[in-house]
Amino acid sequence: MLLFKINSYSIYRFQRLLSLYQKNNEILSISSSMKLNAALKKLLDSKQYKEALDLFDQKFEICTDFTIDMAIKACTISKDYKRGFNIQKRLTSNSLNNPFIQVSLIRLYMQYGDVDSATRLFSSTANKSNYIYTAMFKGLISNNMAEKVFDLLDEMEIKPDSFTLTILFNACAQVANDRAMKIGRKLLDELPENYRNNVVVLNSAMHMLMKFGDIQSAERIFRSIKAKDIITYNAIIKGNTY
Repeated sequence: MLLFKINSYSIYRFQRLLSLYQKNNEILSISSSMKLNAALKKLLDSKQYKEALDLFDQKFEICTDFTIDMAIKACTISKDYKRGFNIQKRLTSNSLNNPFIQVSLIRLYMQYGDVDSATRLFSSTANKSNYIYTAMFKGLISNNMAEKVFDLLDEMEIKPDSFTLTILFNACAQVANDRAMKIGRKLLDELPENYRNNVVVLNSAMHMLMKFGDIQSAERIFRSIKAKDIITYNAIIKGNTY
């Protein structure tokens, strides 16, 4: 019996050493950014976030901005915030100016609850796009600071796209005070023609109007939606219970 236990342990040790040897060989064989990105994506797809981030650290010298963006997203998903902050400290100014990395960092900070750091990063960003505005707006809403969305909207120098409009209508619905109602109605009145058939935007607008207590306007939008989905029906049903 003792001999069997010793043999079993020896086999286990051998298999473990063999696995580590194979793993090290695989890491050593990754010599290009393309191979690294593929290996990292494979680990992330299988939700092996720690292994992916360990590989990222070991091969940082051949990382591209695409690799860095994946790593920051992995930190956010796995809630490894400290590691995410350390990645930011290692970045060059060029990488820090990458709009995709900026948005990923804002999402990381917002999920951590560090709104001040997210705001500083957002404020330092030149040529702000709808992509970064949407990330910032969503982060403020998730941190129960929806009214601050309106302050940023006042500074916004570009027209909101469909994704940004959807988030703005959600912010107006959440706050639902005089300022929110004024902003929400103005956005709806000025809604570009090409968004007037966008079911996601219209669902969000309908939900907002219901929160405002404007059932007639919400029902008018409901009737105008040709391709109604389950969210459309839920919005009108729930709205009548507010």
